[in-house]
Amino acid sequence: MTDPSFFPSFLSSAWSAVGGDTALLERVTAVEREGALPARLPVRELARACVGACALAAAELGALRARRAEVPAVRVDDGAVATAFHSERHLLVDGRAPVSFAPLSRFWRTADGWVRTHANYPHHRERLLTALGVPDDVDRVASVLAERSAPEVEETVYAAGGLAVALRTPEEWAAHEQGVAVAARPLVERERLDETHARVLPPVTGTPLLPAAGLRVVDLTRVLAGPVATRTLALLGADVLRLDPPDRPEQADLHADTGFGKRSAALDLAADRAALEELLASADVVVTGYRPGALDRFGLSPEALAERRPGLVVAQLSAWGAHGPWGGRRGFDSLVQAATGIAAAEGSPRRPGALPAQALDHGTGYLLAAAVLRALTDQTRRGGTRAVRLSLARTAARLMDTDPGDTNPRDTDTAKASARVTADSPFDRPGPWLAETDSRIGPLRYARSPVTFADGPADWSRPPVPWGSDTAQWT
Repeated sequence: MTDPSFFPSFLSSAWSAVGGDTALLERVTAVEREGALPARLPVRELARACVGACALAAAELGALRARRAEVPAVRVDDGAVATAFHSERHLLVDGRAPVSFAPLSRFWRTADGWVRTHANYPHHRERLLTALGVPDDVDRVASVLAERSAPEVEETVYAAGGLAVALRTPEEWAAHEQGVAVAARPLVERERLDETHARVLPPVTGTPLLPAAGLRVVDLTRVLAGPVATRTLALLGADVLRLDPPDRPEQADLHADTGFGKRSAALDLAADRAALEELLASADVVVTGYRPGALDRFGLSPEALAERRPGLVVAQLSAWGAHGPWGGRRGFDSLVQAATGIAAAEGSPRRPGALPAQALDHGTGYLLAAAVLRALTDQTRRGGTRAVRLSLARTAARLMDTDPGDTNPRDTDTAKASARVTADSPFDRPGPWLAETDSRIGPLRYARSPVTFADGPADWSRPPVPWGSDTAQWT
């Protein structure tokens, strides 16, 4: 049986990271189910806490906007969490299961160990093959990599704009310059950029309680953590408009999985600058999921946005964080698992393993949504343009517990005395947390959101739409 104290300590850490009042932790109840997200590392506990923090942040903002004296009760069910953390695997489009990874996205043996590559997007695949000097052939790629060292492959592929990282042990990552830089940062970086007056959010009424109702969210994210965050904001009532480059379409199945409740438009940020500025002029939240600095030339840095649109909440997500030698690098969940020692911990240095889900993506996504919701609450009370920053690598550090001082002992004690963890039947199938709907894409089977609180929404208001099928305008 998993030690229930893991949940409160992780929840306290996550809730404190987004600036939450620890007294509210007593509003959270968790339903523990053995068999959910099994792993050597405490994946289930981290996942449960990220979802719990998100649901509590939503309930808190909902109470504020509904003028309620008490924050609605939050219930986090391991079954719902485990199902949602596999949402991209559970999706069926007209009965067809999606393909999650391309043939060249995998672990490969090298002369001195292992390397993990990511080539799901065509441009990443081409850069990988160019860096290795081979055709698109799995056997040829394996032959070339077997003759090279993992660090050499990592640097060569990165220099060509591709994605590859060497497998490292937890100890090797802790000693790595980037690992040191990541461990030095808080789990959630929060900043108040100016002294803008407190914003007045109109009250919300009726059922379900929608904490983000009426808020406009510009979604500039790619798979998977960022879209999970904005999908959650859409669940809570926000008008979410996802924008993608016209020449870089998203993978259709992943777009469908994370597109619930949203609209989708293709927009060239350079050529259609006027359209972008018009969207920003009435936006409430901007969420970006590209590598640090990649969007600054479009005036999308937090500081530039604060000048043009005081009172925004700007949320930034990246793989490796904005600090350290890898601060400007691209990355994905699977790569972060390999580099930070998670793959070695779940398997071994001789045979790498993996988490039972893309838990860094999903966990960071819910934590990002929690940070946005809490920023909106703080902004309503005290004003100021707000910026929040998260990274997959920092979430990985919390999972690996490479920063034991991250949790305030007093907060942890409060959580242990407050949050309730109850045991229920084991998790053996996702059926109770799956749903079906029709859509313009076709009939869909999908995972329901695990973010639940009393009187809150049970499902999204609308299904996903085809990629780029909407105009880049607010409704």
